[in-house]
Amino acid sequence: MRFVAIKGPEQQAALALHRTRDLFVKQRTQLVNMIRSLLAEFGIEIRRGIEQALTLAKRIAAGAVPDIPPLAAKVIAGLAGQVLDLQARLGEIERELLAWHRANDISKRLATIPGVGTVCATALAASVTDPHQFRSGRQFAAWLGLTPLQHSSGGKERLGRISKMGDKYLRRLLVVGMTSLIRRAKYKPEAVDPWLADLLSRKPARLVTVALANKAARVVWAIMARGGT
Repeated sequence: MRFVAIKGPEQQAALALHRTRDLFVKQRTQLVNMIRSLLAEFGIEIRRGIEQALTLAKRIAAGAVPDIPPLAAKVIAGLAGQVLDLQARLGEIERELLAWHRANDISKRLATIPGVGTVCATALAASVTDPHQFRSGRQFAAWLGLTPLQHSSGGKERLGRISKMGDKYLRRLLVVGMTSLIRRAKYKPEAVDPWLADLLSRKPARLVTVALANKAARVVWAIMARGGT
């Protein structure tokens, strides 16, 4: 029988910040999409990217509403105000996470992994109480659902898609972090691991992203279980 290590109050508090941040990000996306769809009804398009949406939200909240009917302008201004309020709350939460990160030794060491930023490092440090409950990095990666499923028969080993079992929030953070690393590899191939550049030349970017997240998960376990950076 396996037992789960109990998280401490500080870890639970950090995870509460993460859950709230995740909720606010989803709500911000919903509001921005609503503003986009309403403006599109009047033939006004917003350029892609959250920064473009926030810039427009500030203009709308300040009264610089595009040439649309007053009733629609009032509705969109209200939505823009909510977007800016959520953005301010997100900023506060991320400052709290940064302070927690700076005070936590494990989180600081995890942030030395390429592609693992403050948000991902704090989430991992707060979620894993005892890394020694996993016998290896592969077992830790399997806990995150990043290992491939096996479809073997007749003595032939076939590996399929990743299992996607376990903590989907941590898995998503690792995949997003590795996506940023792959974007860097496309523009500055000399700044990343040659293994990554070679893999990108042979495999689709999405497959490489997941493979890199799997590799990063094993490094995470090694750092948490054995120390170092």
